[in-house]
Amino acid sequence: MIRRVLALGALAAASLVAVRRTLILTTVDGTSMEPSLRSGDRVLIRRTRRVRRGQITLLRAVPDDTLLLKRAVAVPGDHLPKDWADPDVKSLADTTVPRDTIVVLGDNRPTSWDSRHFGHVQRTQILGVLLARIP
Repeated sequence: MIRRVLALGALAAASLVAVRRTLILTTVDGTSMEPSLRSGDRVLIRRTRRVRRGQITLLRAVPDDTLLLKRAVAVPGDHLPKDWADPDVKSLADTTVPRDTIVVLGDNRPTSWDSRHFGHVQRTQILGVLLARIP
């Protein structure tokens, strides 16, 4: 009986470690992803560095280590048209997205700090993609 309880406890602990390695639970803070995500929403992120165009990504901004939720609008090999965004502070217009980088924008552009301001996001900065919004 004691062995069974210990075995179940060890299995539960191992499962929790596996979940923590693959999932992140976080809370949205700010308005840059409205109306898709609102401040206070809880979201579940699947850890991965593979991002498809259109997915909401969790990334670590450089240099201040802030976590950001933004939508991937261009992936490696995509061409950004001349009028892709306004303002284009980092002059990404009419360029091709380099390997191991993506371009992100907030859904609420007037309030969003995104690739228009900080440029390409390196693959190493990507923590994961949105899996679900938790009610």
